[in-house]
Amino acid sequence: MWFSKSTEEIIHELSVNPETGLSTAEAQARLEKYGQNKLKGKPKKSTLELFFAQLQDMLIYVLLGAAVITIAVGEWVDAIIILMVVFLNATIGVIQESKAEKAIEALEKMTTPRSLVRRDGEVREINSEDVVAGDIVILDAGRYVPADLRLIESANLQIEESALTGESLPTEKNAKDLHEDPKTPIGEKSNMAFMSTLATYGRGEGVVIATAMETEIGKIATILDEDIDSMTPLQKRLEELGKTLGYIAIAITVVMLVIALVQDRPLFEMFLTAISLAVAAIPEGLPAIVAIVLALGVTRMSRINAIVRKLPAVETLGSVNIICSDKTGTLTQNKMTVVKFYTAGNLTTVATEGRSFAAKNTDEKELIRSFVLCSDATYENGKSTGDPTEVALVVLAEKYDMERRKLHKEHKRVGEKPFDSDRKLMSTLNQDENGYRVHTKGALDNILKISSTALVDGKVVSLTEEMKQDYLKVAEKMSDDALRVLGAAFKDTNSIINPEEMEEDLTVVGLVGMIDPPRLEVKDSIAKAKGAGITPVMITGDHKNTAVAIAKELGIASSLEQSITGSEIDELSEEEFLRKIKNYRVFARVSPEHKVKIVKAFQFHGNIVSMTGDGVNDAPALKIADIGVAMGITGTDVSKGASDMILTDDNFTTIVHAIEEGRNIYNNIKKSVIFLLSCNLGEVVAIFLAVLFNWPLPLLATQILWINLITDSFPAIALGIDPGDKDVMSKEPRKPKDSFFAHGAGQRAIIGGILIGILTLVAFYFGLAEFGYSLNSKDIPEHVITNARTMAFVVLAGAQLFFSFSMRSMHKSVFRIGLFSNMYLVGAVILGFILQLGVITIPALSNAFKVQNLSLYDWGLVMLCSIVPFIVNEVSKSFMKESEI
Repeated sequence: MWFSKSTEEIIHELSVNPETGLSTAEAQARLEKYGQNKLKGKPKKSTLELFFAQLQDMLIYVLLGAAVITIAVGEWVDAIIILMVVFLNATIGVIQESKAEKAIEALEKMTTPRSLVRRDGEVREINSEDVVAGDIVILDAGRYVPADLRLIESANLQIEESALTGESLPTEKNAKDLHEDPKTPIGEKSNMAFMSTLATYGRGEGVVIATAMETEIGKIATILDEDIDSMTPLQKRLEELGKTLGYIAIAITVVMLVIALVQDRPLFEMFLTAISLAVAAIPEGLPAIVAIVLALGVTRMSRINAIVRKLPAVETLGSVNIICSDKTGTLTQNKMTVVKFYTAGNLTTVATEGRSFAAKNTDEKELIRSFVLCSDATYENGKSTGDPTEVALVVLAEKYDMERRKLHKEHKRVGEKPFDSDRKLMSTLNQDENGYRVHTKGALDNILKISSTALVDGKVVSLTEEMKQDYLKVAEKMSDDALRVLGAAFKDTNSIINPEEMEEDLTVVGLVGMIDPPRLEVKDSIAKAKGAGITPVMITGDHKNTAVAIAKELGIASSLEQSITGSEIDELSEEEFLRKIKNYRVFARVSPEHKVKIVKAFQFHGNIVSMTGDGVNDAPALKIADIGVAMGITGTDVSKGASDMILTDDNFTTIVHAIEEGRNIYNNIKKSVIFLLSCNLGEVVAIFLAVLFNWPLPLLATQILWINLITDSFPAIALGIDPGDKDVMSKEPRKPKDSFFAHGAGQRAIIGGILIGILTLVAFYFGLAEFGYSLNSKDIPEHVITNARTMAFVVLAGAQLFFSFSMRSMHKSVFRIGLFSNMYLVGAVILGFILQLGVITIPALSNAFKVQNLSLYDWGLVMLCSIVPFIVNEVSKSFMKESEI
């Protein structure tokens, strides 16, 4: 707790003389002992390691087992097709994962290249990587802090710490301050300076108390570098589904071997049949189809200014029910803005948009003029430099047609008394029409102490106690509204005076109230999110009153009781905090560790949490959240590297649009999954019943693979890009524990699958019956079996293609939705039939798949069988409970 120790204690503990600094020898010894001052990340996995990691999946194990068996029995075509599927899925996984976390690399770039240190009694510029604990570092305006420092000297020092605290206003530093509270937030440690923050004003000296991974930035890097074993809801569903299907495939194989022994069937034949069933049970194209659907979703989302870095994040958005948002720059505009100003008896509210306003009277003109002439900031063509508070004052003048450049040219500055954190005042001496005028700005109570008169209706009058109370009451009311208050005063002189004489017998002009205002469009977006069952939460490093005021205006919170500070969180036990977390909507004065704790607490209650932010301080929480959303414009490289999604317009509204898109994408993926499982169940039913009753196999493994990889895939992809449900944001978020089969989807898959399987066997039976054979006949000629299998093959494919239309909605008829409202699906079905016709009629393909052309009568029969599952499904919708997939 360096911030609670005096400078003498610090110097003694670190064994350094601040007058001379460390010796070169001592610095080198410490460098060798503790290492360089740079952030470290864990070793990255090689491409080969990433590839083999993709193979650790139950579905893949079963497919590889099937490939080994097919190679053993000489079925090379089957083996090649299976291995191609495995290779394709693994390659897609590697490509996605090779876009690995860039957070640590971005943090490493933030360490500054050169620093000023005192060594051997001299001030030297060295590489920041060579800075060691005990080094005396010199800071001045414009220089980055190379390591964590305990300040030992400071003169009007201000440091911009938004990278750590999220707040845009520079923090005033004072080396003499001591903080006894061990839980003092980072933003209030006024005697400390932290790595990668920027000195914006004044000068100072500090002794290095932490370097590299021991710094506050380093602690964030450590959190970012931890392996977080968390999967999105979709990944969990697919993993569970893969395991289930894998166990089913193994169970089926075992059952078949038992049946083979009972029926005394040839073992070699049963191996081939087992492979057919294993292939039928597993939707080989599912991982690739899900990846394709997600990739298409990513493309769609990029058009609404949301760049998705990790594909599964698309579907995670659909189940988000808590949005934890940083305040500064995300909910607010990240620029201080004057919203009110007061002169004697007149309170004016300033519109946030527009310019060329007219001042009501002389008092208002003098107030604005004093603020501008007593500021060093600039603002031209929408670009600004300087302290954000002063920029706000210059922008105010622009709105009232009082340009900063013109005022400074007409009233040249000839003297000044710089801002001092003890006085909390700044004064300048400028040329005026009849001599010179002192302009002073700063804390209102301090201005009132050194003023004897006030400007009222353009006249200077005596400042009475009653008038003082009026000013203070207005200032207090502004403070209650979370506005930052600044007062202004002036004094006329006939000659140039010394700085010591400037702040005496002043004339009070008035005061302004400023705030970082909310984004105009955010309020509507928050209302829309709440209507969709999503709870918005503000997490900020700002003061509680300011945060609550913004939260009330936006509709996030309704009272102060719904807020809590970081220090108050520390006072609660973990159990208490977990229990009370639901009561809070605003978390103020929090550290990076608090943000992670808050996200985890919401997740503990089963919530799917989105965290938005733009600073380094947000990065750990962005990573730990179910979906981290970084700002593309104001966001640091670190926050982008730790995020799942980046908003290119830094607009909270885009998050709500992205959630809407995510919900529709998940619904579409679910349609694809249920469709594919229905199809695969149909294949399993057809094969299993044939084995159970000792009938000839109606389908071969290669025919099943063709349907699974080619015929089914295009309709599945088309379902994945189905037009979204317009009412999706009027429903509650999807429950994370809901399976793919919730709300009747499982029934739909089973009914459809059984129908497809039975009709495939019916077609197979008719194919045999044409030549006088039955399912129980022995020694059936090869050409008869080929004809029957061709009919079964076409019915299986055709039934699945027609069935895909019915899968667009579980309770709405496809004719009500519009048969042609998804032209991709129409095209996919037509393509499927063309491919099926090609396999049967092109000699090379028909020989490879062991099928033959059909007669016109057979085509009529198979088409009739194919459309039955679609008709049954559409009719049954009128009896199903209304619950959209």
